[in-house]
Amino acid sequence: MSNLELYELEGCPFCAKVTSKLDELGLDYESHFVPRAHSERTEVKEISGQTGVPVLVDEEHGVEGMPESDDIVEYLEKTYGA
Repeated sequence: MSNLELYELEGCPFCAKVTSKLDELGLDYESHFVPRAHSERTEVKEISGQTGVPVLVDEEHGVEGMPESDDIVEYLEKTYGA
C-alpha cells in the first residue's frame, strides 16, 4: 500500500504524464483534483509553495510536495521502478 498523493488538474498534459508513469509502475495513489483558478489552489500552495500542478506527496519517503512533472517522473522511476 502506497502513501502517494497527487494534486492534479483535469485535462493537464503534465499531470497526465505523471499519472501515466504511476499507472505504468502499478502504483496506488490518491488523486486530489485542484480548482482551475490558481488563486483557489490554497492547499497546493501550502504543500509545495506554488500553485502549479502536478504536485506529488510521498510521506513514506519524506516528499512533502514535489512539483514539476519531469522531476516527479524521474523520482518515481528511481524510487519505485524495477
